[in-house]
Formats: sequence, C-alpha cells, structure tokens
Amino acid sequence: MRYVNVGGSGLKVSEIVLGCMSYGAPDRGPHEWTLPEEESRPFLRRAVEAGITTFDTADVYSAGTSEEIVGRALAEYARRDEVVIATKVHGRMGPGPNDAGLSRAHILSAIDDSLRRLGTDYVDLYQIHRWDPETPIEETMEALHDLVRAGKVRYLGASSMWAWQFAKAQHVARENRWTPFVAMQDQYNLLQREEEREMHPLCRDLHVGVLPWSPLARGRLTRDWDDRTERSETDRFGATLYREQEESNRRIVSAVAAVAEARGVSRAQVALAWVRQQEAVTAPIVGATKPVHLEDALASLDLELTAEELNALEGPYTPRAPEGF
Repeated sequence: MRYVNVGGSGLKVSEIVLGCMSYGAPDRGPHEWTLPEEESRPFLRRAVEAGITTFDTADVYSAGTSEEIVGRALAEYARRDEVVIATKVHGRMGPGPNDAGLSRAHILSAIDDSLRRLGTDYVDLYQIHRWDPETPIEETMEALHDLVRAGKVRYLGASSMWAWQFAKAQHVARENRWTPFVAMQDQYNLLQREEEREMHPLCRDLHVGVLPWSPLARGRLTRDWDDRTERSETDRFGATLYREQEESNRRIVSAVAAVAEARGVSRAQVALAWVRQQEAVTAPIVGATKPVHLEDALASLDLELTAEELNALEGPYTPRAPEGF
C-alpha cells in the first residue's frame, strides 16, 4: 500500500479509501443491502491488514450505526493514530428544524454525536455532505473552523456541489483566515466525468485533493449493462443515476470488459485503475460487501493502463448533466 498527501495538506491517506456506507443496521435507513456489524467487521479487519488506513463514513449512513460499527472495529484492529477517519455532516438526523443542514447549531451538535458514535476524541477529515442553500456559507465555515480550533476536527472536506459553490467557500475561509477545505469528495467514474470540466481544474489550482465516490458507478462498470444485482434493485438513490446517454454507457461498459479480458483481470480493477490514473485524483473511495470487492480494489493498485487502453475507455463518453448533488 502506498500513501499520498491530500492536496497541498500534510494529511496522508492510503491510495484506496474504504467506503463504509455498506456497513450499518439494515433496518435503520434506506439501504436494505447494508451489512450488520458481525458481517461488516471482516471487511474492516482485512482493510487494516492490507494497509488501508483511511475509512469514510457519514452520520446519516444507517442512522448513525455505520459510525458505531466503524468506530468499534477500528478501536480493536488499529491504534487511533494509525488510521484516518472521515465522516460527514449535513443530512437529517432528527425531526427538529435544526437537525439537518450546515447551520452552526447543527454542526456543533452533529460533531459531538459523531465523536460519541465513533468512540474517538477527534475526526481526521470532517466533510460537509452537500451544500446548504438555507445557511450563509460564512456561518458554516466559521463553525467548521471552530471545530478545528477546538481539536475535534483536524482537516475539512466537502462533497458534491457546483464548482462556484466550492470556490466561494474557499474564498470565504481564506478571507477570514478560517480553515479551508483540503479535500473534495465528488462522484467520478467512467460513466460520469463532468467534474473534469470545472471542479477538478479548480481543485488542482487550489491544491485540493479529490476523493471520488462511486468510482465503479454503483457497480455498473463491473457487469454487463443489463445485469441487475440485489443492491441495484433496492438502491433508490442509485436508480436516479446513469440514466442519460444509455448508448454511450453501454459502449463504455463494453470497453471496460474488453480491456479486462485482454489483461486477464476483473472489470473492477480496470475501472479503478482508470480513476486512480487521473491527474486530479488522490484516492478513490471503494465500498465492499463481498471479499472479492476488496481484493479487486487492492489488486487495482498494481494495474497501470496504457495510453491506448485509456483512449479505448474514454472514447465512447458523451457529455451529460452532472448528477448526484
């Protein structure tokens, strides 16, 4: 395993980040396919054994039970200073008017709840899960800065928003000498490359690391286009993605299959290798609910695609609307 700095910061993460949305009580959220604690722990243990140091979760994942599972497992399998724990704030965590969003009220209560569930004194990377149009960005950035000053958070990140919004947040932070974001977690894969137009050039210019979510396009890049899985049949959010440009998508999936067959590797390895070789990317966030998912992610680190293979994978792409915000 290799370790890389997140953008221009000193924070080092493993080249594969384990996404932990898949771990949580199945009856505590909209994701029926999540794994309960005893089924989740082997994946977290294997990740630590393989040298993965970075684990990404969120308070809303399975109503907080993902954070609880991750916190208990990492406390058993690793020393706290050996791992990078990333979590997020924004989603609704209760019925009250201040139980969601990026207000100072919600951020200050949400971090304490996340720390309690994770069983730790600090979060390495605290990310705003989405943009909050109802809260002034000045209020959000000052509250986040106060968490850093208090020692509850070490670095800040953001996720899935328009480039102008991210630029505004960074400008507000720097103008007020508050802590800026060091990471952008956005959707980026062979089926959704619109972040290459504005967000990724912006991140490179601002020396911000990119941690893509869904690098396998919800698994669509790992199987024939018309194949379905148990997760795809129940993933309500996933059902809203990759509905445009179907002919282009089919050709991209076929190109992944062709490169994988020629190389004698899995399609997942090819799709992950492509993401990793993109200049703006720091490390992809990979979910795993079967052992092969994690092993493919690890194996992808040793796969270097040629210029011809990159062209074959990228050639069928056609412009589409950004999605997942």
